[in-house]
Amino acid sequence: MNEKLLVAQKLLSFIPDMTAEDIAAMLEYPADKKMGDLALPCFKLSKILRKAPPMIADSLKEGLERDESCKGIFDNVQSVNGYLNFFISKGSLAKDLEDIALNEKYGSSEKGKGKTIVIDYSSPNVAKPFHIGHLRSTVIGQSIKNLHKFCGYDCVGVNHLGDWGTQFGKLIVAYKKWGSRDRIENGGIDALVEIYVKFHEEAEKDPSLDDEARAAFTAMENGDEECLSLWKWFIEISINEYKKTYALIGADFESWNGESFYFDKTERVVKELREKRLLTVDDGAEIVKLDDYGMPPCLILKSDGSTIYATRDIAAAIYRKENYNFEKCIYVTSAGQSLHFAQFFKVIELMGYEWAKDMVHVPFGTVSIEGAKLATRTGNVVLLDDIFRTATAKTLEIINQKNPDLENKDEVASAVGVGAVVFHDLSNNRIKDVNFMWDEVLNFDGNTGPYVQYTYARCCGVLEKVGEELLKEDADGYIIDTEAEANLVKTLKLFPDKVESARKELEPSFVARYLLDVCADFNRFYHDCPVLKCENEAVKKTRIALVKATSIVLKNGLTLIGLKTPKNI
Repeated sequence: MNEKLLVAQKLLSFIPDMTAEDIAAMLEYPADKKMGDLALPCFKLSKILRKAPPMIADSLKEGLERDESCKGIFDNVQSVNGYLNFFISKGSLAKDLEDIALNEKYGSSEKGKGKTIVIDYSSPNVAKPFHIGHLRSTVIGQSIKNLHKFCGYDCVGVNHLGDWGTQFGKLIVAYKKWGSRDRIENGGIDALVEIYVKFHEEAEKDPSLDDEARAAFTAMENGDEECLSLWKWFIEISINEYKKTYALIGADFESWNGESFYFDKTERVVKELREKRLLTVDDGAEIVKLDDYGMPPCLILKSDGSTIYATRDIAAAIYRKENYNFEKCIYVTSAGQSLHFAQFFKVIELMGYEWAKDMVHVPFGTVSIEGAKLATRTGNVVLLDDIFRTATAKTLEIINQKNPDLENKDEVASAVGVGAVVFHDLSNNRIKDVNFMWDEVLNFDGNTGPYVQYTYARCCGVLEKVGEELLKEDADGYIIDTEAEANLVKTLKLFPDKVESARKELEPSFVARYLLDVCADFNRFYHDCPVLKCENEAVKKTRIALVKATSIVLKNGLTLIGLKTPKNI
């Protein structure tokens, strides 16, 4: 808000009954740079000033032109069809450049200091491998968490594992019949999937196996030590596998409490719902009717008396509020679960918890690969490890062609290959369906992750050659002279605003797409304005600062969306 607030403060004396913050919130960044660096739509001021928007814009322009303190800040102020357009001076841009180039944390803030955000994301089903569908929840959720941390919030990332239910009875039966400790230890999740698939194949021939599985799960619920020991072992194996994937994409969690953690906390929920007369018996089951809110009923207890997802999710929400006192509790899942979240959020509200308004569902669209329906050896999904292996291998091929002598080629190929997949996902609006096309995802020249990482590496290469001692000079020595230089500074200045918009809208694509704009403006500057061969020392110092400022914005932006930043590609 620094630039918007500066302009707003200059306007403050001409607009009564408004604060600088109010005016700053009205300012916009024009899509066309020919229309200025900032614009004030005066339509919103008509009621306050009781004039037509063009008259307001004309009057404000005249007032600013008489204000001596505006000289040096604006090169020009224009009144155009009810808009007041501001053109920031090159002198101001030079000061802005210093602010960015000397601040490694540029774009961060303390807006959320003292506030806690809980973010529930990823949350795979235990004993099953990560598939491409888990990617979206994980990378969107982690980016939302990164954005909040960058803005000063305390964040609690929750991996709400699917670690309870009849499927574990099936796994226990399958393990006892066809598994062995060595086989599972060596094979990990793949071995668990193998015996799970075997169970279903055999159960089609012998339905009594399903009865055995139900009995095994009932034994778990009743505290059977052998069954619980196997269950805990399956979870341990799964988490160890998941952590390898999380390390690749930079995901981390403060809590791994899954469904099982809330098993003994649902009784309180059911009791409270009964006391508040919210439960209705329907064909043996117990529900909360939501007809008045345009939704089907929320099932709380099945006819056999067992709880269901909604019961456990309500218990989890209450636990999180009581333990973390969150400002917001955010759930990142597919759009297909929107009704479920609307239902149990409404039940929490009906229970009288005013903080129900602080529960937020962040939905996202589906994913496909090369336009094809997802299908692999497990029958209906593409495994994420397979995607990452393919991306890394394809990236290594490109590196061997373009830069065969690169050090740490395997490490860089992993960072760029995995980053390409993540960036492709996050550069799309999260609610849209995503189609992975390999030629698009791994293109070093297109609007892709490798293109952004490569541009960052180019910045690092320049800085490595010149050193950074020239950056510590005062901005009085900076000379913003060319259009390419000015445009790059103007784009870099937008970073804090883009971060805040992405955080508020829970939309990481704002950052990803902005980074593409930074790269486009930087590469134009790099092409038009020699840095290393520049003979004028003041100009050279300015251009080095521009390279440094770009590297800071790209590094911070890439980190926010979970991409690594290799200095050589």
